[in-house]
Amino acid sequence: MKKITIAVTGLNNTDNPGPGIPVIRSLRESNYFDVRIIGLAYENLEPGIYMSDLVDKVYSVPYPSTGTETLLKRIEYINSKENIDVLIPNFDAELFSFMKSADKLKAMGIKTFLPTVEQFEERHKSNLPEFGEKYDVKIPRSKTIFNQSDIYSLALEFSYPLLVKGKFYDAYVCYNADQVLSYFNKLSSKWGLPVIIQEFVQGTEVNVVALGDGKGNTIAAVPMRKQYITDKGKAWAGITLSDENLLKLTKKIIKGSKWKGGMELEIIKTANNDYYIIEINPRIPAWVYLAVGAGQNIPEALVKLATGEDVEAFKNYEVGKMFVRYSYDIITDINKFQLLATTGEI
Repeated sequence: MKKITIAVTGLNNTDNPGPGIPVIRSLRESNYFDVRIIGLAYENLEPGIYMSDLVDKVYSVPYPSTGTETLLKRIEYINSKENIDVLIPNFDAELFSFMKSADKLKAMGIKTFLPTVEQFEERHKSNLPEFGEKYDVKIPRSKTIFNQSDIYSLALEFSYPLLVKGKFYDAYVCYNADQVLSYFNKLSSKWGLPVIIQEFVQGTEVNVVALGDGKGNTIAAVPMRKQYITDKGKAWAGITLSDENLLKLTKKIIKGSKWKGGMELEIIKTANNDYYIIEINPRIPAWVYLAVGAGQNIPEALVKLATGEDVEAFKNYEVGKMFVRYSYDIITDINKFQLLATTGEI
């Protein structure tokens, strides 16, 4: 097996889980790589910090909002101690900083496999209608708003209910303008502007986790349907589906955009078998371990692509594979928390 050191963000394995721990579990199950995992944590209480069976070493890192240079200096220090081979960021809000710094990371010897800035921007929630036109896929009618004054004229363009979405995360169904106002204030204060208004499409939500090679080829794609959803709208259980139309749609998007890296498609399938893309997340989702259980180890394939190795596209996956999340109490020592808080590493 090939020894490799991989740095991973997104260790917040809570009721609103980040993808970091599922990505790490997937890499631990690789039959090709012998991995050493470096966890990069933004908060001292991210549960993944204390999962010593999964994470070999943890360093605190500054939020991207502090500036790209500050983040890079910290990564440079960590790399001087750990010799990182590949870095896998797992949050939308941090991706731009890492994409922008890809050449500088490469100069440090750190490889990434991320979308281009153009790919990242064109699939943004606020740009989805133009994305749909460009790649000939169905998108619900959307509008970006920047001011509260825009809210009370929405009824001229949309029917209630409608969706109100944050710039990076979170979405709420609203049945009147007062609810829109409430969530506009909540989302804008949390994620900034704009806030996105989207037509509410009736149907079943289905999702696809996929991996593109940057040349138009789909290396992996596994569709699933959520079986249980939390009050935060997160999947707590799901099952893999047999749906050729979902796979064709995924391949069409990856071929047209030449998508590079992991992605998640969030789609509404209507009673008429129309497929509306409601969101494109530009990274591996938190339910990626289901794809591994179904036969497609997407994180392993991503690392192979990042290191320049040839990767054959997965041909099949198991239909009817389920995942069910659960909460778990980790017993640790206060000294670990204090050490990370004071020295920035454990």
